[in-house]
Amino acid sequence: MIPVSVDAAAEVLGVTPVGVGESGILITSLATDSRAVSPGALFVALRGERVDGHDFVAAARASGAVAALVSHQVDDGLSLVLPDPLQALGALARDQVDRGRTAGMRVLAVTGSQGKTSTKDLLAQLLEPQGATISPVGNLNNEIGVPLTVGRIEPNTRFLVLEMGARDVGHIAYLCRIAPPDVSVVLNVGVAHVGEFGGRAAIAQAKGELVEALAEGGVAVLNADDPLVWAMRDRTSARVVAMGISTEPAWESGVWASDLASDALGRFRFVLNCKISGKTQRQVEVQLRLSGRHHVGNSVAAAAAALAVGAPLEAIVTALSSAQPRSRWRMELCRRSDGVLVINDTYNANPDSMRAAIDTLADLGNARNGGRTWAVLGDMLELGATSEAEHAALGRHVAARGVSYLIALGEHARVVTAAAIAAGLPADRAAVFQDKSAAVDEVLEGLAPADVVLIKASRGLALDTVADQILSRHRA
Repeated sequence: MIPVSVDAAAEVLGVTPVGVGESGILITSLATDSRAVSPGALFVALRGERVDGHDFVAAARASGAVAALVSHQVDDGLSLVLPDPLQALGALARDQVDRGRTAGMRVLAVTGSQGKTSTKDLLAQLLEPQGATISPVGNLNNEIGVPLTVGRIEPNTRFLVLEMGARDVGHIAYLCRIAPPDVSVVLNVGVAHVGEFGGRAAIAQAKGELVEALAEGGVAVLNADDPLVWAMRDRTSARVVAMGISTEPAWESGVWASDLASDALGRFRFVLNCKISGKTQRQVEVQLRLSGRHHVGNSVAAAAAALAVGAPLEAIVTALSSAQPRSRWRMELCRRSDGVLVINDTYNANPDSMRAAIDTLADLGNARNGGRTWAVLGDMLELGATSEAEHAALGRHVAARGVSYLIALGEHARVVTAAAIAAGLPADRAAVFQDKSAAVDEVLEGLAPADVVLIKASRGLALDTVADQILSRHRA
């Protein structure tokens, strides 16, 4: 955090500090969890569904918090009292962004129905060689996570990379008021959270708020392969850079991948093409160390954003070719000591990311001389009225890609397996389980050294425990 005094924070919020303490003391970090408090922190007491942060003010002070941001006084310690601590947290984060911008910091924000976290991880790795870079840990992408990420910037921070998510129209617009972007990246408009939004049009409206927040001198990096994203170019006066895969975008400035090829671990090699003012300027080869075709699109988006803030193409290619996964449970590829490959992609799931994971599973299986493929799949949540149809489509995709065995868990497990069997998967190779331990036993009994196992579901099913158990039998 760029240090500010309690008095200065109070001035930003339009209040007067109350309670006992030295109001000139510096705040050096922001925390909403008393367990994460370090000396110099401002503890923000938020009221949640299960706990009330006001109950932990004393613990935060004991850990070194110099003041508390609260909705009502809970003790006689130094406090900033406002009706809505969450809104106040956002205001303090905006002040941090303004201070950082004064020193030359640039803000780059990423959104999309899938791929946000992987893309921001890649983008951070492309920018770090160019200067001090702050990016979210995991997927801190909401009205709490974005301010906390902003609160990690320092006086020398050159790039702030943010992931912005939305549960409804207006959410991204609010996050952009906290951290107005200089570069906005929109990856795709899928059906993740369609049950909350009510349809893809509403999702597109929400994601496009990231583009609308750009000033005239900003840059919008838009996926030209997604019609709903590409239409967002009409929602901004900023410069538009098209990005895509395989086909050169029909736009004056663009970055795209061509000549894709993968190795036995599903790691893609491709040619990165850059076009400026209608002319292709450079074509360079990239070799990823990340598994899955979807990472090609993520890499192109990250490269386009990095180019937009002046990163040299040669440095971008070097960084892409050495980039590693940073966020857990997203296409984590682990090899057991007996040779079995396990893909732990259990952080979350939606129809598009499920298809991408199944495609990667099939590709890895095809590359492993006689290896069989196992799909251990749980429910995709928050799909609303489309849920049954999307789970049936998932089952058909499993069969179409020739997956050897399907192990399904959750409320929609029978829908997935029935659709897969109807589409050609042998019935004796599909099984439904409600108990995770039983599902693990089924897989472990049948595995052979050349096999590949994918475990994937929405976060609510916590299938990371299944992946851990399958890995632990022969951990490398």
